[in-house]
Amino acid sequence: MAMTAEQQTKGSLALLKKDTVDLVAAKVQEYLRRGEINLPPDYSPVNALKSAWLILQNTVDREKRPVLQTCTKASIVNALMDMVIQGLNPAKQQCYFIAYGNQLVCQRSYFGTMAVAKMVNPDIADIVAEVVYEGDVFTYKLDRGKKIVTNHEQKLENINPKKIKAAYAMVINHNDEVIATEIMTIDQIKQAWRQSPIHPVDEKGNIKPGTTHDKFTAEMCIRTVINKVCKPIINSSNDAQLLRAVRRSEEIAAEVEAEQEIAENANQQVIDIEPIEEPEENYVPEEAEKPGNGKPQTTNSQRREPQEGQQVFFGDDPGF
Repeated sequence: MAMTAEQQTKGSLALLKKDTVDLVAAKVQEYLRRGEINLPPDYSPVNALKSAWLILQNTVDREKRPVLQTCTKASIVNALMDMVIQGLNPAKQQCYFIAYGNQLVCQRSYFGTMAVAKMVNPDIADIVAEVVYEGDVFTYKLDRGKKIVTNHEQKLENINPKKIKAAYAMVINHNDEVIATEIMTIDQIKQAWRQSPIHPVDEKGNIKPGTTHDKFTAEMCIRTVINKVCKPIINSSNDAQLLRAVRRSEEIAAEVEAEQEIAENANQQVIDIEPIEEPEENYVPEEAEKPGNGKPQTTNSQRREPQEGQQVFFGDDPGF
């Protein structure tokens, strides 16, 4: 008896799960047994992978096509492995999956960025951030090059997303001491947003109407300043596998940005580009520092564009 379409779909999904989720789970257990990766004590790779698989089955790209059908198995494996190595769980909104052409990427939310920072530095107890509006009383000082917020007073009537002056984030340790602070003016924040592949800010510095950055300006400001205060903490890690996982999505997003710029200037000048190597079929953390490892090949007919799935998050990483 011939199989129905539903049976064929279930069979295909089961096979894909074996080649991706089950493969990653087995590799993770092997790396843990050999002491090659470090994960938070309260983190369950199995639960995170189960959540990711459920989410991926309902995630589509910009063309509304299932990412499990359009993305390569290698990129799915890499995205899942990146998720686990960073100790992230999509069920906790710490990360989401986004397709760049046929490449799947695990993109951290700012909740995930904070989680990774805490994993790198266990002394971190909390990371807090606030927006400064026109009319607020806000002061800070510099102590041997370190910024210290000394006062922030805010009235309810000052809260207006169109009148944001700045945003700041503070990293607090278990002794309730501030160990790192980042302050960004709205102009600095917008400059960071200009680095995003989705271009939420126009050439005049105005936030484009209807974008996520326009609808949730305060939240995006907080996200940006948190990303910036966490970046040096995460980059201070001596875990090569963790850094590779952290940087993969940034590298692919940067490639998208470069490709868009090349396309825009294609009729103006000739640009020589070195070919990008094909990604390896398996995730091999031991080769993380090899030049070109894991970078997908791109053609004119398959140029990557940011693809949004069904998960709802605050846009692409604005550059930090």
